[in-house]
Amino acid sequence: MERLVSKRQLELNSKKIYLNLIGKKLLVGLFLAFSLSIIFFYSLKVGSINISFKEILSTLLFEEKSEYRHVIWDIRFTRSVGAIIAGAGLGVAGVIMQNVLRNPLASPFTIGVSQGAAFGAAFAIIILGAGQTHITGNEMVTVNNPYLVTISAFIFSLLSVVFILMLSSLKNITKESIILAGVALSSFFGAGTMFLQYFASDFQVSATVFWTFGDLGKANWYYNKIMFLAFMIPFVYFLIVRWDYNAIQWGDESAKSLGVNVERLRVISMLLSSLIVAVITSFLGIIGFIGLIAPHIMRFLVGNDYRFLIPYSALAGSFLLLLSDIVAREVLKPVVLPVGIITSFAGAFLFLYLLIFKRGF
Repeated sequence: MERLVSKRQLELNSKKIYLNLIGKKLLVGLFLAFSLSIIFFYSLKVGSINISFKEILSTLLFEEKSEYRHVIWDIRFTRSVGAIIAGAGLGVAGVIMQNVLRNPLASPFTIGVSQGAAFGAAFAIIILGAGQTHITGNEMVTVNNPYLVTISAFIFSLLSVVFILMLSSLKNITKESIILAGVALSSFFGAGTMFLQYFASDFQVSATVFWTFGDLGKANWYYNKIMFLAFMIPFVYFLIVRWDYNAIQWGDESAKSLGVNVERLRVISMLLSSLIVAVITSFLGIIGFIGLIAPHIMRFLVGNDYRFLIPYSALAGSFLLLLSDIVAREVLKPVVLPVGIITSFAGAFLFLYLLIFKRGF
C-alpha cells in the first residue's frame, strides 16, 4: 500500500515539475511576443521625420486624416512588417537546417544557401531581364518580374541544398567539413555574381551590389504578401512534424525505430527551408546570421524541444531583424544603413563563439 502511495506521489510530483517547465517556456513566448509588439510600435517612430507616438496611434486607428499617413502606412509600417516576416522565415529556416544536418553552425548564410539564392536572383535580373534599369530614385534596378527572380533564386539555392545533403549523407564527413563546404559554396556563388556584374551595365552593377547588402527598404505590401505565403506553408509543415525533429536529435537510427522516415523528412525540410530563404533573398537581398543567432538564443532559453523551438525561433528572428533595422536607421541618422551590415556584425561574433567553444549539438 505504501509503495502504491509513493508511486502515485512520484507521478504527481513529476507532472507538477513538467507543468512548471511548460509554464516557464510559455512565459518566454509571451515575453517575446510582447517585446516584439513594443519594438514594432517604436519602429514606426524611427526615421528622418519626427512623428510623435500620439500621431502614430491616431493614424493607425484612423481617428483623423493625418499628414503622416503615407509615411507611416506605406513606408515605415511595410518596412517593419517585412522585417517581422523575413526575420521569422530566416529564424525558422536556421533551426530546421541545424536539426536535419545535426550541425549547430548550420544556417542559410553559413552553408551557402543565401549566396546561391543571391546568385540566382542576380542571374534573373541581369541575364534574364527581370530587372528594369532606370536612373531616378533610390533603386537603379527594379524587379518587374518577381516570380522569375524567385524561381531562379530557388533553383540555385536548391543546388546548394543538394550539395550539402549529399555531403551530410557521407558517414565519414564531419560537422566542421559541412561548414567548410558552405564557405566554398559561398565563394563559388560570390565569384559567379561578380562574373555577371562584370558584363552588366554600370547601373545594374551598382544596384546589384547594394541589393546584396540586404535592405528592408525594398519591402512593400506586394512583397510582404509573397514572403508571408512562402513562410507560412513551410512553417505549418514544420509544426506538424515537430515531434519528428525531436526524434532526430537522438540519431537517425533511433528516429527510424520510432517510425520517422528520416531521409524524406530531411529532403522535404531542406527544400522548404531553401524556398523560404530564396523568396526572402530575392526580394530583400542577403541578410546574414539571423538564422544562426535566433535558434541558439532560444535553445539557451527553452532547450531543444522543437514544439517550442520552431515558433520561438520565428519570434526571435523577427525581434532580432526588426531591432537590427532600428539600429540601421538610427546609428548614422539621417543615413540609413543596409540591415545586412548590422546582422553580419552581430552574427560574426556568435559564429566565432560557437566555432571555438561549442563541442556538440
